[in-house]
Amino acid sequence: MLDGFWDNVFRYVRYFVTTLLGVFLSTFAPLAPLLKRPITLIPLVGLFIGSLVFITLTLRAMLGLSTI
Repeated sequence: MLDGFWDNVFRYVRYFVTTLLGVFLSTFAPLAPLLKRPITLIPLVGLFIGSLVFITLTLRAMLGLSTI
């Protein structure tokens, strides 16, 4: 009855990982040429860090983890 159960479970995990990897690669592949020049690298890194700080502060305020 459960002969192929674990095979199917591992198949779904592999499918999820490859799908997620494909989404990340297709999202960040257009940004790769921009990272080769310092004039565009600095704003992209700043945007990335700013986004992380914004999300962190927003989630902390929403969850009441700290007072700002």
